[in-house]
Amino acid sequence: MPEEMTGGGGLAKQVAAGRVVAAELGEPARNLPGRRVVAIDGPAGSGKSTVAKAVAERLGIDYLDTGAMYRAVTFSAMRRGIDPEDEALVAKMAAEMSLKVSERVMVDGVDATIEIRSPEVTRAVSGVAAIPEVRKELVRRQREWATEHEAGVVEGRDIGTVVFPEAPVKVYMTASDEERAQRRSQEMLDMHYDEVAADIARRDHVDSTREHAPLAIAPDAVVVDTTTSTVEQVVQLVLTLAARAGFG
Repeated sequence: MPEEMTGGGGLAKQVAAGRVVAAELGEPARNLPGRRVVAIDGPAGSGKSTVAKAVAERLGIDYLDTGAMYRAVTFSAMRRGIDPEDEALVAKMAAEMSLKVSERVMVDGVDATIEIRSPEVTRAVSGVAAIPEVRKELVRRQREWATEHEAGVVEGRDIGTVVFPEAPVKVYMTASDEERAQRRSQEMLDMHYDEVAADIARRDHVDSTREHAPLAIAPDAVVVDTTTSTVEQVVQLVLTLAARAGFG
């Protein structure tokens, strides 16, 4: 059962959660390369990207934003004139496209770091991320990334449940709906608060109800409510967990 960590306090009550079988998306869990991964999951606006980057920097290890990978596939489909809802064409493209995610996001040799955060991509990405063959391809690439790095902080929506179920550190970050919408509206200046709130609600529903690798809390994850916490408080909590697991 996952444990809940709120604010800057200690470990608290047990939180019920569903479980996703990693074998649904490929090789058995025992063969996955995630034993040196800090897995951070959570919905949009929970603060996971900010925290994951800071934790990776403090630990001196690499960072992977898997959400950027799904955005990159969505951007590439739009750029090629492919309907993001055409599952077969999008899946074929995902398997063939060149993709590099680091400080910059390179899609088929084009720097798409800014473009993948556009409102158009944001509205379409959950649908693309729900395509089973796209998820299989990107999970393969994420596991490949882990084998190429000695250690890393990986954030997304299914990292602790599907991609790296054997990760020694699993954190699920959340926050109130209002706080998440407020954070996102400050990032997306070309969208009003009400639009952002509605989009987050829609993405939450799609991400948590999709058939393959839905957004869920890993049974052994620590749940961190960031609603009233500072970034530094949450970073310190994750660093404490990482130290207990032998990182740093």
